[in-house]
Parts: sequence; C-alpha cells; structure tokens
Amino acid sequence: MTLAIASPCLDICKFDRKAGLCVGCLRTTEEIRRWRKLTDHKRRQILAERRRREAKLATRRAIVE
Repeated sequence: MTLAIASPCLDICKFDRKAGLCVGCLRTTEEIRRWRKLTDHKRRQILAERRRREAKLATRRAIVE
C-alpha cells in the first residue's frame, strides 16, 4: 500500500518531552506510531499544524535558554 501523503519524518527522532513533540517532524509519539493507519485527511491536519508546533518548540527553547 502506497501512502498518498508521505511521512514528514526527517530521521532526527529527538523528542522535546515538555512539548511532547519530535523536534524533527513535529509530531507526537502517538501520531508517529499511527501514521500508516491515519486517513489522508488526518495526515493533512497534522501537517497543517506544523507552524504552530514549530512556534511552540521555539517558545520552549527561548524560555530554557
């Protein structure tokens, strides 16, 4: 089965536990685990949240530094 929407994985797989996101692909562990079973609609929703998630990590990093 070919996925219509490819995984955004960048093979970084490093998690910010406070934010609950992978710093590479900006998905939660649950989203990563379930990616193959998600509908294209749900995958698009996750990808559409990328900027918000990126901002969340940037804010966390600014607070830590």
